[in-house]
Amino acid sequence: LNVFRPADSVETAEAWELALKNSGPSVLALSRQELSSIREEKSSVNLTKKGGYIIKDTNGKRDVTLLASGSEVEVAIKTSELLFKENINAAVISLPCWELFEIQTSSYKKEVLGEVIKIGIEAASEMGWHKYICSEGIFIGMKSFGASAPASKLFKHFGFDPSDIKEI
Repeated sequence: LNVFRPADSVETAEAWELALKNSGPSVLALSRQELSSIREEKSSVNLTKKGGYIIKDTNGKRDVTLLASGSEVEVAIKTSELLFKENINAAVISLPCWELFEIQTSSYKKEVLGEVIKIGIEAASEMGWHKYICSEGIFIGMKSFGASAPASKLFKHFGFDPSDIKEI
């Protein structure tokens, strides 16, 4: 089962293409909130096919890696922009499909994840994230369930605001 959590409409289209071509089952877990377009380029390469990729790279040495999937990718990108203003180079990794990322070569995964501290950003459970952020990494996620409000208010309340994450 391939579970896709796309970050925007481009990743959604790529995930849909992969689901149609897959001989096994796939799930597209889409957000109800309005998301910004992150990848507007028209590429002939389906980046979602790798399961995870660098969606925003640094212009030089990488200081930190921010990992997210789905709607949290936008939060990670905004956080990286705030960190850049503090002279901290943060690459952002989109992980739309863990199952596809797992079957990539170890050298590809190492290239994508980097060898710096990693921060996982997920408005859900911590389960599974330490595989990617390792024991030295930081996880920013949920410890409770059931709150209801507009996404922007919930993200601020639970510490998913880019300015809050930047301080960690």
